[in-house]
Amino acid sequence: MEEFTRKFNIVEDKDEQILQILRSVYEALKEKGYNPINQIVGYILSEDPTYITNYKSARTLICKMDRDELLQALVKRYLGV
Repeated sequence: MEEFTRKFNIVEDKDEQILQILRSVYEALKEKGYNPINQIVGYILSEDPTYITNYKSARTLICKMDRDELLQALVKRYLGV
C-alpha cells in the first residue's frame, strides 16, 4: 500500500462552505418570493437575522457564518482571487 500525505486548504474549504450556504439561503428566499439579493445585503449590513426567512432553515444556516468571513469570501470571489 502506498503511503502519501493528503493536503487540504482550510481557507478554500471554508469559502466553499460559505458559497453553499449562500446558495441555499438565496434559493430559500427566492422560493418564498423575496428579493434574495436585497435580503442578504440587508442581513450583511445590519446583522439582523430577520432579513432571512426561516424557510428551509435558511436563517439558521446564515447565522452559522461569521459576517467578516462572509464578506471576505464575497470580495475574493468577486475579484477572482
